[in-house]
Amino acid sequence: MAATTASGVQMAAARPCISSSHRVSKASAAIFAVNSKGPSWAKKLTSASHISSVQPFQRNYRSCSIKFNKFVTKAMSDSTENKPASGLPIDLRGKRAFIAGVADDNGYGWAIAKSLAAAGAEILLGTWVPALNIFESSLRRGKFDESRVLPDGSLMEITKVYPLDAVYDCPEDVPEDVKANKRYAGSTKWTVKEVAESVKQDFGSIDILVHSLANGPEVTKPLLETSRKGYLAAISASSYSYVSLLQHFAPIMNPGGSSISLTYIASERIIPGYGGGMSSAKAALESDTKVLAFEAGRKHRIRVNTISAGPLRSRAAKAIGFIDMMIDYSSVNAPLQKELSADEVGNTAAFLASPLASAITGGVIYVDNGLNAMGVGVDSPIFKDLDIPTDKH
Repeated sequence: MAATTASGVQMAAARPCISSSHRVSKASAAIFAVNSKGPSWAKKLTSASHISSVQPFQRNYRSCSIKFNKFVTKAMSDSTENKPASGLPIDLRGKRAFIAGVADDNGYGWAIAKSLAAAGAEILLGTWVPALNIFESSLRRGKFDESRVLPDGSLMEITKVYPLDAVYDCPEDVPEDVKANKRYAGSTKWTVKEVAESVKQDFGSIDILVHSLANGPEVTKPLLETSRKGYLAAISASSYSYVSLLQHFAPIMNPGGSSISLTYIASERIIPGYGGGMSSAKAALESDTKVLAFEAGRKHRIRVNTISAGPLRSRAAKAIGFIDMMIDYSSVNAPLQKELSADEVGNTAAFLASPLASAITGGVIYVDNGLNAMGVGVDSPIFKDLDIPTDKH
């Protein structure tokens, strides 16, 4: 069973969806070109960003009626590069990030990639093998163009996408039925060990490693009804996959690097409906974060943290069935009465990856509008006569 992209509540669908890869023959990655929407759009981006010409995919995207310039923009514009930074900027220029678990544009993995790119980092993605073709196609067709816009008006540039199934550490671990599965046909070198070797061969090293994937095939079952197979599958895909990623990527991470995973409050509190061993998997992930912080810190000088994110209305979370209820509950009961934005999690990841967080490791960082701090639900009828402040804006 393959691991899927991490969802808004860090849930997993019965059929996973981790990230897939852009198969490119050269070590230099595929750059995704964009069609401008019209002269004013082109002018806006041209003035805001450093523009570079693009070869891949360009021939397929010429307009028949009007000829527009085809371009791709880098994460940091020339205007910002030439100005001295003020305050305490998050500057990741010259850093390279590998984000495992991106297969669409509306999950936390994508948001983290965008925030890292906005800070100047080079972006590599790992995508679940069966989702590869759809993800690639969507990128080429410009389906994600609106989601790729960065705060400075430029577009996030994805240097390369690798096929990845983080459930398998090396080729010897892959069962014959998976090897023969048509959804894996045409893809090679997609186990964790092989992907790490490919990244090393293509780029030499990375500075940032992000684990944004999870899967629990029996997540909709109560723990009391979860099978051993389903429980162990959840642990394998959602927890051990992070151990495996660090095990294979840490040797190619530069000293001072940062590794980040995504967890959920169900690791320590009861969330009815979040079953199939997923709560146990998140608890294991948080425990492993502390141990890995010590071991990777001493051996490789790498920081290891996990972000406990609140509920997000992502595609993966919607498949579970009660994400809207969790978002509504959070909005009513959290100290900050607002819906959590994926960008807020992405920006926290950028901070943790930056030198500003150079002494933070082994931590669980809550990005959930403060819901983790609550001991009771203030919308309970028992509190109806209390004068509890409400944000009515």
